[in-house]
Amino acid sequence: MALAHFRIDPSKPVLIAFSAFLCALIFLPLSWLVYFSVTDNAGALTPNNFIQLVSDPTLLQPLLTTVQLALGVGLICSLVAPPLAWLVARTDMPLRGWVRVLVTASLVTPPFLGAIAWEILAAPNSGILNQWYRALFDLDPYASLLNIYTRFGLVFAISCYTFPYVFVLVANALDRIPADLEDASAVLGGGAWYTARRVTIPLVLPAILAGTLVALLQAMTLFGSPAILALPAGFHTMTTKIWSLFQYPPKPGLAAAASLPLLLITVVLLRTQHRLLRRRGYSIVGGKHGAPRLLHLGGWKWPAILLCLLVLGSSVLLPYAALIKTAVVKQPGEPLSWANLTLHHIDFVFFEFSATKLALYNTFVLGVLTATLGTALALVIAYLTARQLVWGHRVLGFLATAPIAIPGIVMGVAIFLSYTRPPLVLYGTLWILLLAFLTIELPAGYQQLQSAFRAIHPELEEASRILGANRLQSLWHITAPLLRSGVIATWCFIFIGVIRELSAAILLFTADTKVVSTIIYDLNESGDLGAISVLGLTMLVVTFAVVILANRLPVLGASAPGRS
Repeated sequence: MALAHFRIDPSKPVLIAFSAFLCALIFLPLSWLVYFSVTDNAGALTPNNFIQLVSDPTLLQPLLTTVQLALGVGLICSLVAPPLAWLVARTDMPLRGWVRVLVTASLVTPPFLGAIAWEILAAPNSGILNQWYRALFDLDPYASLLNIYTRFGLVFAISCYTFPYVFVLVANALDRIPADLEDASAVLGGGAWYTARRVTIPLVLPAILAGTLVALLQAMTLFGSPAILALPAGFHTMTTKIWSLFQYPPKPGLAAAASLPLLLITVVLLRTQHRLLRRRGYSIVGGKHGAPRLLHLGGWKWPAILLCLLVLGSSVLLPYAALIKTAVVKQPGEPLSWANLTLHHIDFVFFEFSATKLALYNTFVLGVLTATLGTALALVIAYLTARQLVWGHRVLGFLATAPIAIPGIVMGVAIFLSYTRPPLVLYGTLWILLLAFLTIELPAGYQQLQSAFRAIHPELEEASRILGANRLQSLWHITAPLLRSGVIATWCFIFIGVIRELSAAILLFTADTKVVSTIIYDLNESGDLGAISVLGLTMLVVTFAVVILANRLPVLGASAPGRS
């Protein structure tokens, strides 16, 4: 009995070690980011970086451009997504299920790949749509209907892959509204428009505003789309300007200072979104409520279908068709015919281009390692916070969620500054990319598993502890199996996030540590659209395979949010 009483429980130091690793993972990069922003090359404190940031037009203009870009994307998404969500959730429009599927396809499509697809479609000279336009009206070779290399073109391309965030939030809000509220309005004489204006719209307005803020956030923090479309057009956004500050000669202090305003704006937007989503607008009292009554569109179903085709054609159908066509024809501008079909691009990517195998290997290794380590870290931290097992568990929860407020390009700067000098020099290895991906993808995994823990009563673990198991044994043998579907889904979400990440990778990769996203970006610089299409389609096939696997699992709790 005495031996049992003094038995050493190894779970506590292990749990503390996980907590310490989480703190180092978040605090170390951010502390170096702040340090470099307020020091000069000699390490002396100076405000010069921030003075230059607000006084140099070449640094101030990208910030203003980014704000304008974000407002444009937010406006388009708030005008397009809510009507689309209403048609899917509240009407009898045909093909509603397919609309949801295509919106999901748009959501998981990497925005930089969508930007490249729109390059193929709407480049002023070689774009497929412009070629059709010239052929249809017999115009000269330099006439063009569309030009994607403009500010509006960039706003449009980003909007195609950010409107799903607004759609999902609004559609979920519409699904949660009790039908009794709208039925009561109808019984009291309210027409369809009156009920929508006085009942439905006020109830979903917080979701619309929150989704618009997400769209603003995505537009401000994306690197890939602006790098692909804005740089050829001759202007910078804040993310591309931060990236340019690492080109020769590098200016890490200025890059760190330029990253902090973007980080501050992101925190403010996320905090505002959180407050909006906490506003319910109504409370449900009683038991189950009936399903909402679908509005019969009648002859209006055809304009509704046309609207959906227009939106989804811009984000999925046309871009995917452009990628498929470019992957199998000799030249992107050639028509799709038997004479022009070729397997050269596929052969080049997978058998001739030596960088592909290395990039695929690196991407797979990083995806598996990040998903595995990220899921394990998220599982332990969610366990600690859900069961309140350590002092400061609220701080741990905050740290596990905090990286969602750090734009990918800012995290790339912070990681670069942290691990390119002693005592821990990781630049040029896969380890630095692993740390970056792990930090970026941790919030999605943590939120997924933290929600799942709420569905499991702690009495099961207490019973295991009474029978002699320590906390780690209880977590491994009792809780983890009950969370199996949630754990697998979390692994899938993190894996998808890794294979599509570009913002941080673009600052951290070297010749030996390239991943698929950076290979695609390099190929775009050289204009090899056929090889890009093959690699892009390969990325999409892998992504959709993982999404289908995740969706077939009965996940406990709410779905984890994605990050682009």
